[in-house]
Amino acid sequence: MSGRVEAIFVAERAGGRPEPIGEAEIVHSRGVRGDRYFAGEGEFSNRPGSGRDLTLIEAEAVEALAAEHGIEIEPAEARRNVLTRGVDLNALVGERFLVGEVECRGDRLCDPCSHLEKLTRPGVLRGLANRGGLRANVLTGGTIRVGDPVKPA
Repeated sequence: MSGRVEAIFVAERAGGRPEPIGEAEIVHSRGVRGDRYFAGEGEFSNRPGSGRDLTLIEAEAVEALAAEHGIEIEPAEARRNVLTRGVDLNALVGERFLVGEVECRGDRLCDPCSHLEKLTRPGVLRGLANRGGLRANVLTGGTIRVGDPVKPA
């Protein structure tokens, strides 16, 4: 497994549109500095649990949504922090991996929810089922940049 970071997104407030950034500071057990969940203001911030530090989605999943279901969304609309290419994110559940210099552990799949579909288009929930991305815990913080490798730890 070896892929790369294709884009990084942060939304400063709940419901706000995620904006692309070239690099992000990732903080151990907290996530992406400047993102709504880092500030505890995300839609699901009041629900305890692991796997909330960093969310990732495959560029290939967004492309398949358009190709297979005719639903086109911008990668930012997927509302994940990191867009990858060349990585099977589902295979990383329970695994340690690196995103640039940041070490993570895949916690669980980041299946789409009705909130995502409400913010995008009908059919997104079904179209991204089992390929909505990955929720990860940050084990060691650092900086991630567009173009960084995603590989086993």
